[in-house]
Amino acid sequence: MFFPRKNRVRVVIPIAGVATVLLLSGCTPTLTVSTATVDPNPTVSIAALPLSGTDIDPVTQIVVEAELGRLTQVSVLGPKGVVPGILSDDGSQWSATGAPLEYSANYVITAEAADARGRVTSLDSKFSTLEPEKFFTADVSPSEGEVAGVGEPIVVTFNKRVENKAEVEAALTVRTSRSVLGAWAWRDNRTVEFRPKELWPGDMSVEVDLNLTGVQAKPGVFGKTSTKDTFSFRPSMVSVVDADTYTMDVFRSGELVKTLPVTAGKAGFETRSGTKVLITKERSRIMDAASGGTSEDNPEYYRVNAEYAMRMTYSGEFVHAAPWSAGSQGSANVSHGCVGMSTTDGEWWWNQNEIGDVVIVKNTSRTQTDDGNGITIWNAPWVEWLEKSSTGPQITKPLQVVR
Repeated sequence: MFFPRKNRVRVVIPIAGVATVLLLSGCTPTLTVSTATVDPNPTVSIAALPLSGTDIDPVTQIVVEAELGRLTQVSVLGPKGVVPGILSDDGSQWSATGAPLEYSANYVITAEAADARGRVTSLDSKFSTLEPEKFFTADVSPSEGEVAGVGEPIVVTFNKRVENKAEVEAALTVRTSRSVLGAWAWRDNRTVEFRPKELWPGDMSVEVDLNLTGVQAKPGVFGKTSTKDTFSFRPSMVSVVDADTYTMDVFRSGELVKTLPVTAGKAGFETRSGTKVLITKERSRIMDAASGGTSEDNPEYYRVNAEYAMRMTYSGEFVHAAPWSAGSQGSANVSHGCVGMSTTDGEWWWNQNEIGDVVIVKNTSRTQTDDGNGITIWNAPWVEWLEKSSTGPQITKPLQVVR
């Protein structure tokens, strides 16, 4: 991983007597350089970033360069041992790879370079990184090891307010076993979500890298650490309810597996059209109209025990078995907003689906406009989703899956 160019400062050490030259660019701490007496007619010199100093930013990339020669040996030691790196094909530059530097840590750089006539010069230096006073952390959902439904977004929640949204967002990487086009979008100043342009394809592995070490949520508040979270999406389950035909088409991995007769919300209680994500799964549930504000003396009041219930919205839309409406299933919409089916069909459908799977309702007179009434991100047009992103659309990075 290469760090931002603003953190790549070039410090050149000519090998001639005791003279030194510092070429600095960007905003960096003051570096001090120890000199050495060597061959009075050198042709090779070594440059390093950083050569020495204190309070070095952890996102600074360690770079060692040979001028008019080739590096023959480079060693960088930190608190966790040897820092890995790569040497350029011509041997002129060594660059550290992997994670950012540790906070409040000491590093030692040793290097040797030789010119065309075999004359060798060496470099020995030490530096230390800064120790922040304030930190921020983050949690990821779906959680480590979880098997999620294709309607679930990746949600990163921070424990501190984020002002530098672009910097923080750029530090988050999504890796998938199959590439998808997606984008991060900010729900608020502490929550950012990632979704593809379309639903997740399903049956794939995901890794979320939070590369927060050295990143500032706001001035002086640094990412506590860098972490990786891995989870997977199970095969896609999407059910499409058509209120005009009183049917539910059930798709597994994109293939239609069954069409069920159903009933949806009647006039005045229309089921919301839109893409919904299942958020609870209950073997049975008491449904009481009083929870929605309907009094017991109202003709529309009801209290029933619904079997095989899965919630679609916080306001009370479920898919469940409804044997009391069997005569209308497949021919009329008679519910108070839920999608009802026979007990046999309800049991089958309940067993096929899990939290995070998707139900799409169409052809009702009411649309899902109440953002946040359940997981409603898929109802936002892609253009609107991108308006809440600081880094824009991106293709997920490849994830090497070991089988």
